[in-house]
Amino acid sequence: MLTRRRIVALCGTAAAFAVAGSARAVWPERAVTLLVAFPPGGGTDVAARTLARFLERDLGQPVVVLNRAGAGGEVGWGELARARPDGHTIGFINTPNIVTIPIERQARYRLEDFAPVANVVDDPGAFFVPADGPHRTLAELVAFARANPERVTYGTTGIGSDDHLAALTFQRLAGVRLTHVPFAGAAQVRNAVLGRQITLASMNMGEGIADARQGQLRALGQMGERRWEEAPDVPTFREQGVDVVQGSMRGLAAPAGTPPEVLQRLAAAVRRTMEDAWFRQLASQQALPLRFLGPDAYRAELLAMHEDFRRLWAAHPWKE
Repeated sequence: MLTRRRIVALCGTAAAFAVAGSARAVWPERAVTLLVAFPPGGGTDVAARTLARFLERDLGQPVVVLNRAGAGGEVGWGELARARPDGHTIGFINTPNIVTIPIERQARYRLEDFAPVANVVDDPGAFFVPADGPHRTLAELVAFARANPERVTYGTTGIGSDDHLAALTFQRLAGVRLTHVPFAGAAQVRNAVLGRQITLASMNMGEGIADARQGQLRALGQMGERRWEEAPDVPTFREQGVDVVQGSMRGLAAPAGTPPEVLQRLAAAVRRTMEDAWFRQLASQQALPLRFLGPDAYRAELLAMHEDFRRLWAAHPWKE
């Protein structure tokens, strides 16, 4: 038989579950913080702030972008990994750094500390050379590099960056030896190739396409699986006989343990945003190659990438 005290306790427990369920059902209850692990004004920051404006409209709460830059993204991602998994703190994550940092060193996070939400941008790597330079095709560059080992200099945004890892893969597959010149950022790489200080720039398509359209640079090839619709005249490396598929993915993640229903609602909001005509126009103006992946597909891609880079590190540590 239930005593009065027991009945009251059970009612109290039921009420607590009802409140908790109600609180979860109305997520988000307050502003959502979107962590960006890079400084303001960069490509990731601009993309995040553009996305945030549309997510606010969809979610009905402010989405506040906070920059937590440092250590190639590790500072911001470490903070994201330690955040409360209630859906009110999410973050932009970038490949390959999110994957490669824990491979290179003892990091403040592990890949499994995150719950992938949705990928937004997939910016393929590319090789850019001066438009009036001697190398007009990838085949010409390969032929010159084979005949002149280490004479071809290439700029990247640093050791271990997607630009650097792409160039390392290219060298192995093409059977050439190039000379790496790391810079602090894409702007410095761009200036160096325009100033003929380096032979070529290993950059993302989104970072060099404007100069290519203005006739200052030539894209020898893009490293996507297929041609980006904004640059249909630029062949892929794979089409040209060098099977390099590399780039930088940028998308949303939450701390591991975030409720599945929150992840699904976030992913649905991102999908609706990426289908919005105005958002797509803004993305085109910002040279952002869009590619939506939901939580499961995004996680699978990150895990596969982790295995690929783990094998690459074992065979050729890029810090050396």
